[in-house]
Amino acid sequence: MELFWYIVLMTMLTVYVILDGYDFGAGIVHLFFAKTEKDKKAITNAIGPFWDANEVWLIAAGGVLFFAFPTLYASSFSGFYLPLIMILWLLIFRAIGLELRGQIHNKIWETIWDKAFGIASLLLALFFGIALGNVVRGVNLGMVTDGVSAHEPHYFFLPLWNPTFSPRAEHLGIIDWFTILLGIIGVIALTIHGANWIIYKTNSELNLKLKSIVFKLNFGLLTLVVLSLFIWHIIEPQPFHNFIKTPWLWIFPIITFTGLFGLFKVRTFKKDGMGFLFSSLFLFGGITSTVASIFPKLLPSTNTTNPDLTIYNMAADSYGLSIGVNWFIIAVILVAGYFTIQYKVFKGKMDNVGYGEH
Repeated sequence: MELFWYIVLMTMLTVYVILDGYDFGAGIVHLFFAKTEKDKKAITNAIGPFWDANEVWLIAAGGVLFFAFPTLYASSFSGFYLPLIMILWLLIFRAIGLELRGQIHNKIWETIWDKAFGIASLLLALFFGIALGNVVRGVNLGMVTDGVSAHEPHYFFLPLWNPTFSPRAEHLGIIDWFTILLGIIGVIALTIHGANWIIYKTNSELNLKLKSIVFKLNFGLLTLVVLSLFIWHIIEPQPFHNFIKTPWLWIFPIITFTGLFGLFKVRTFKKDGMGFLFSSLFLFGGITSTVASIFPKLLPSTNTTNPDLTIYNMAADSYGLSIGVNWFIIAVILVAGYFTIQYKVFKGKMDNVGYGEH
């Protein structure tokens, strides 16, 4: 049952990144590339009917984490307390930026909430990339100093950064040069993803420019992804051991690079949705490749005193996990029905939706 709930949790997080990821990317595009009121409206129209539903996947993933891996939930929300609070505030500002902008038709008012929406989207993309870097790198479980554990084996706390800014320090920070690299990859990848969604869902005059931006950004994304693979050896001496042990897992890196290389053809696609498909493949492949590389770890330990947090030593009682399956089936049916109706109602281009106008 541990494996089943682990797959459920990772699936929810992956769906969240793909769906809410295009909202973050649209916000970044809104911040840097939308120069006219018409362009700004096209972007908010593209995500307006979807963004709040997309965020529910993060809440659902948190619920599954609390239910299936409660000790990890307690450990993570304690250890990552500061960045989680920052993410909460960024989610709030992104939402109110969308909702409050159209309440008063005043240039200063609209500019303030445009910036709130764009900057919050940018920082959320950065922070979620940094979060992935922290999971890959691991944390100092037990707050070990000179081989002595100061706290329980599953406890940790991370400041925003440490004095050395190094991912190899004994006492780590949230931000170091490795996690920043993953954060930058996250920003570029979600900017591309959001741009592809805007191209897919609108006939905006911005679309031709966005195709060129996606093409150019993809060179930077490819460079940083390849660089991160080499640097990974510094963090994890045997980063591909699971792939060597279980060869079928190579399907996930293949999906990653299929999406990545497919994005280079964005300017020649005849169907607007193809770019979004390839950026979704890249995100799906990147997340699943990362998960496959550290399995069965949920949060690696950077010291040898305390063990990694895994799906086996963090899982709830097997009876509870089994009972939860029944409720999960009901939830899946409801969610599938909701999203089917939502995307059927709002299929096609969204130029005339008029989201946020009062």
